Amino acid sequence: MSKVFGHRESLLLNGYDSTVNALHFRRPLLAALVSSLLIAAPAGQAQQQPDLPTLGDASREDLSPVMEKRLGEEIMQGLRFERDYLDDPPIIEYLNAFGSKLVDARPGARGDANLDYYFFAIRDKNLNAFAMPGGYIGVHSALLLAAQTESELASVLSHEIGHVAQRHIARQLGAQKNDALIPLAAMLLAALAAKSSPDAAIGVFMGGQGLAIQRQLNFGRDAEREADRVGFQIMNAAGYDSSGMVAFFQRMQASTRLYSDLLPPWLMSHPLTSERIADIQARIREQNFRPRVDGMDFHLVRARARVLQDESNKGLSDAEAVFRNQLLQPGRQNVAAGQYGLAMVALKRSEYAAAREWLDKAIATIDKPPIPGAFSTPIPRGTTDSALAYMSLEIKLAQETRPEVIAAAIDEAKSAQARFPLSRGLVWQYSDALIKGGKYEEATRFLRDQLQMYRREPELHDYLAQAYAKQGKIALQHISLAESYVLLGGVLAALDQLALARKAPDATYYDQSVIDARERELQAKRREMMGDKKKDKD
Repeated sequence: MSKVFGHRESLLLNGYDSTVNALHFRRPLLAALVSSLLIAAPAGQAQQQPDLPTLGDASREDLSPVMEKRLGEEIMQGLRFERDYLDDPPIIEYLNAFGSKLVDARPGARGDANLDYYFFAIRDKNLNAFAMPGGYIGVHSALLLAAQTESELASVLSHEIGHVAQRHIARQLGAQKNDALIPLAAMLLAALAAKSSPDAAIGVFMGGQGLAIQRQLNFGRDAEREADRVGFQIMNAAGYDSSGMVAFFQRMQASTRLYSDLLPPWLMSHPLTSERIADIQARIREQNFRPRVDGMDFHLVRARARVLQDESNKGLSDAEAVFRNQLLQPGRQNVAAGQYGLAMVALKRSEYAAAREWLDKAIATIDKPPIPGAFSTPIPRGTTDSALAYMSLEIKLAQETRPEVIAAAIDEAKSAQARFPLSRGLVWQYSDALIKGGKYEEATRFLRDQLQMYRREPELHDYLAQAYAKQGKIALQHISLAESYVLLGGVLAALDQLALARKAPDATYYDQSVIDARERELQAKRREMMGDKKKDKD
């Protein structure tokens, strides 16, 4: 999705809340620890670490569903600003459609808080996925590429859903009370150390924490086994081949053997992978084999992830070689994904004609009817058509210096958005097309209508701010930006925007009233946040 305003970054640096800054994730070490080791820091160490969100009443035996949800939202707000957060609508749309099917297969998975699970991708070459409080589940780009089938991907996501559904994180957080086992500050320090020296990171993490990890072990291993069991049940209920869990565990075992060999078995936070594989194999023997055809969208999303994982010249060249090799492989999915991937590579190189040509070839391959009389299993399309529509618009919208191309993009985006009304990426592209095409008032009307239904989308507020700016409506521009910052957790930045709106020469009496009311709300929210932090330090 587009980052609409160039000055947003400077505003974030100058006025963004320290709570969000303190929670920025540094991969690969920290992300790998989130689902099993995210623990509140002891009160005695609070003065030595950055401000962190309040985790709830320490006397509880687990974190309340409301506090769990709040904690997840706060962490996610920080994570969205990470440079490696893959802010790609087709990938996000696919993961959430795929993940929601798995969640719905597990009665009660949403819990008492009726969690809205959210699945997202991280640009990272380490094979990993992780669950956070509140139903936020992250997938590394390398894992998307390593998964050879949707059943393998389902095995990983089902396992992470199992962690959330069984409230493992909430139970860990609550169980530590004031005697936290692994301070979050130490984890952040280890993660930062990993940037320069993995050995130093292990030293920081292990130093003084051996007893804490030992005390954590039994619960961690039991939780992992339970997540495997629940994940296995979810896969079966959702119609996926459960043997995919074993296949992927074996691949993960091979990729992590180097790290596993560094630690003794009694000091590992997860059960040995071989033990988990043996347990799942025993369960599979009791199941009937269930062949399944992967959706076309799975292959297209993997192609996108391959390109977006490394957009350097070398990365694009390596991806191109993979895609050209796919053209030579049997199977419509392989050929179409190779063509789609080559369109992505050409687009990144600003070779728009080539990108359009490869995309047309991919569409033709996907839509090609089977040979008459030949047996052919239909290939599920899932989010395929919306992903193709998004790619077509990506190519056009990149050519913003050509008015005739942008005019065509407006018509195409309007049609695509009507065909796929639930695709948020296409909504944002339609907004972008209207603004680039100079149709500012039409863009404003469309965005206001969208905000009636989706008030919590910062992208809509961003585009509305840009439309106002193009019309010279400075006060409304800053008010819209303020709403975007609020949704992203930047209360100070939002207050700065409201201050600018108040000083705008075109601010009406009504605008001033809106600004006054919103400022009072945000100041109260800010005082509440500062009060929570003061309590933490006391």
